[in-house]
Amino acid sequence: MESEKKNLGRRIIRHMPLYLMMLPGLAYIVINNYMPLAGLQLAFKKFKYSLGIWESPWNGLKNFTYLLRTGDAWIIIRNTLGYNLMFIFLGTLLAIVVAILLDSVQHKRLQQTYQTVILIPYLISYVIVSYIVYALLGESNGMINNSILKALGQQAVPWYSDPKYWPYILTFVQLWKTFGYCSIIYFATIMGIDKSFYEAAVVDGASTWQQITCITLPMLKPVIITLTLLSIGRIFYSDFGLFYQVPMNTGLLYNATNTIDTYVYRGLLETNDVGRASAAGFIQSVLGFLLVLGTNAIVRKVEKEQALF
Repeated sequence: MESEKKNLGRRIIRHMPLYLMMLPGLAYIVINNYMPLAGLQLAFKKFKYSLGIWESPWNGLKNFTYLLRTGDAWIIIRNTLGYNLMFIFLGTLLAIVVAILLDSVQHKRLQQTYQTVILIPYLISYVIVSYIVYALLGESNGMINNSILKALGQQAVPWYSDPKYWPYILTFVQLWKTFGYCSIIYFATIMGIDKSFYEAAVVDGASTWQQITCITLPMLKPVIITLTLLSIGRIFYSDFGLFYQVPMNTGLLYNATNTIDTYVYRGLLETNDVGRASAAGFIQSVLGFLLVLGTNAIVRKVEKEQALF
């Protein structure tokens, strides 16, 4: 028993630098992810600033019925789920294609240049993106209406008045801004594939397409599944900057741009009801958690070794 304690002490001392390196990340997780859990009780309370979190009266499930009873419930749920499903599918497809194209570039310096270029949109905030979009789509001064359509003799398009254009605009902006980060992850995975597989395939007469479908994609499958599962966990959340800032919070576009997050935010601005906002966040987290469990269970049944847990 004493020797085990000594061995444990030695291991702790030996790994002390690693523990110290872990501390900032651990502190961030505790402060940002675990300490706010105490505030979950707000979802079941009628919050009053004068009484605070602990003394505010309980009101059962009334906060949860807020989202379901509203006439906009179908629209915000449809938009949140629909956009996220589209982002996951198209984003994964585009990122894989770009990663494979990057791998086909033989010159390392060119690869590094391309990686830097495709990561630039990811580093740009949605505040800047919203101004870029407005500079392109503004009805009177936008580049598309003022410089392109006008030169072609076409009438200006009321981009910020007609919601039918915005599913395409938002999807394009989201893919343009995020595909670079995911493609780098897939590219790093491809770089780690043993090149002898490809050499053997070339000797056997395999075409480029056959190498991609028989070697690259099967090797990427674990990463694709992991990133997809992580995305599914946040499928009931929406990127606030994308759906609020890019359309400039235009009321005429709510049918195409209103999601759970933006709806709750607007509700907070109007009613200042913290309890309802907490309930919405609670519902999003629980549904996302259940979706991850369900999706992982399906993956575990089909291919057990590919599941997260």
